[in-house]
Amino acid sequence: FIKLDLSSMSCTAIVIRIKTPSGDMDSSVDCPSLLNFNDLLVAIRDVMPEATVTAFEYEDEVGDRITVRSDEELKAMLSYYCNTMNEQRMNGLLPDPLQIFPRAGKTPGNRNIHGLKVNTRPNPANDCTHAVPDSIANNSLKKSSAELKRILTNGQINAQDIHYQEQLGHGNGGTVYKAYHVLGKRVLAVKVIPLDITVELQKQIMSELEILYKCDSPYIITFFSAFFVENRISICTEFMDGGSLDVYKRIPEHVLGRIAVAVVKGLTYLWSLKILHRGE
Repeated sequence: FIKLDLSSMSCTAIVIRIKTPSGDMDSSVDCPSLLNFNDLLVAIRDVMPEATVTAFEYEDEVGDRITVRSDEELKAMLSYYCNTMNEQRMNGLLPDPLQIFPRAGKTPGNRNIHGLKVNTRPNPANDCTHAVPDSIANNSLKKSSAELKRILTNGQINAQDIHYQEQLGHGNGGTVYKAYHVLGKRVLAVKVIPLDITVELQKQIMSELEILYKCDSPYIITFFSAFFVENRISICTEFMDGGSLDVYKRIPEHVLGRIAVAVVKGLTYLWSLKILHRGE
């Protein structure tokens, strides 16, 4: 049991329960109104010194995880908890501690959360490569080629380990396939894009790759790998098996509500990374 060093004020003390893989740690907060995001982050790091914790989550009334990365989001969490605590007291119940779930920053070693295996076999001639093609490296995208090389270097999938099953969609930006990754024993979505496209489309592809690589959220599809084969780039991501919304016809209001909440949470996460989503 640890106690945060905060100035006292005439307000109700609360207990914050830090949930970690090695066990729970309760932290007493004498004055929640004086608590700031960095104070709580320091307390979490004291409990988890080996992890790089940059944010934490709490659960709302329906069990969804809400991420906290700022003082403003911390205030929203405390306001929600205080309302919940008051309701419990009015019903004669002992308030539960405020449970938070630390989020450790991703490292190359733990990005592969779905267990995809790296193929260490040498690549056959004319097979996939991690080199950036001249069509990209020598044009206006040259400044982004270093970032692309880093993404490709961390890839978990090789072309020869993918079996394409069916085409899901096609557009100016390429073709999306449902595919099976043999080593990982997992169904993927693979977007195949020819590089003989306009520079503007190449910029969009680079932007999409960099965004997917940075994101780590249950509301954003998981990025697995990218590779080049015969002047085509393939982007491997999580396969969403629900299909297109238009096949469901009229969707009940309570389902639309959950969808809307998930969309807002995804957009909020992107906003926290300074990423703007522009729908067409």
